[in-house]
Amino acid sequence: MSVNKRQVPEILRTNTLARSRLFHIEQLDLRFSNGTEVQYERLNSGSHGAVLVVPMLDDNTVVMIREYAAGVGRYELALPKGRIEPGEDKLDAANREIKEEIGYGAKQLEHLQSVSIAPGYLSHVTQIILARDLYEHHEDGDEPEEIEVVPWRMDRLSDLMAQEDFTEARSIAALFLAKEFLQK
Repeated sequence: MSVNKRQVPEILRTNTLARSRLFHIEQLDLRFSNGTEVQYERLNSGSHGAVLVVPMLDDNTVVMIREYAAGVGRYELALPKGRIEPGEDKLDAANREIKEEIGYGAKQLEHLQSVSIAPGYLSHVTQIILARDLYEHHEDGDEPEEIEVVPWRMDRLSDLMAQEDFTEARSIAALFLAKEFLQK
């Protein structure tokens, strides 16, 4: 396993360029160890991260959701997900999210990996959580409409990849991580 020993650039200044309810765009003035100074922009999540849950109904059936995705302007098939609230443990957040989104809780939760998307621009980190030994338990969430729950067989992942409405990279990565983990 390779570990980078390079010196992290010095942050000379941080400036807010724009802020909304969800987004905080920052400009960073950086100085690299070779003396080069540059400006970077990043989308700072300012949150405690998020969870993306792989809820397993049985050894071969994952429970997915189909919900509206404003970024692409259509309904997308994906795994249950949501933000980690301040002071909330990532496993507790995962269990809360599946109770709200699919109507199940989990007796067994395991952290598989932390992932980022476009780390050159986004500070957001998502915790991939495997949920097993599910039991029915619904809690109200913050969704604007009822979420469609879609069971999918793990032995049909290639069919899932061919679905027009299954494009979310974190869900794709999480399913392959979970499949590998479960095969061990």
